[in-house]
Amino acid sequence: MSGSVDPKTLSRAAFVARFGDVFEASPWIADAAFDAGLPVDADTASGLHRALCAAMRAAPKEQQVALIRAHPDLAGRLARAGALTTASTEEQAGAGLDRLSEAEHTQFTALNTAYREKFAMPFIIAVKGRSKADILAAFAARMGNDRQDEVANALAQIERIALLRLQDLLP
Repeated sequence: MSGSVDPKTLSRAAFVARFGDVFEASPWIADAAFDAGLPVDADTASGLHRALCAAMRAAPKEQQVALIRAHPDLAGRLARAGALTTASTEEQAGAGLDRLSEAEHTQFTALNTAYREKFAMPFIIAVKGRSKADILAAFAARMGNDRQDEVANALAQIERIALLRLQDLLP
């Protein structure tokens, strides 16, 4: 969905409807950014991204963790059931995660489970432009981190995902 609409001209409801899903199942970020006042360059992906990320970063840590937990597992049960958001479905398909062999699916399931057990949240990575091998290597590398580092990594990856989504929506 490309758009030539200037986000600063939208009502709150229209703004949240258009940008509320940029951060997975977390329209509160668009609400907070709208309330904070959109910057002059909010009609660009990078300008709106800065405003949305500032709103996300200003939220309490518990709300940030809830944002992380709103993300689906990579190639997980929701993906197999066709229950992901349109954006997540397209992103995972672009990385080939919708075409895993049974052995690859078993590997992703085991990694998702181990990651959730260690960090109490899903593994998050911006998959656009990455291969299955890239994603598996990142899984392996990040399993050695502590929880604080992984919360920081997850938020940084969420910001990257949001930027990529905004680039599809705005110039």
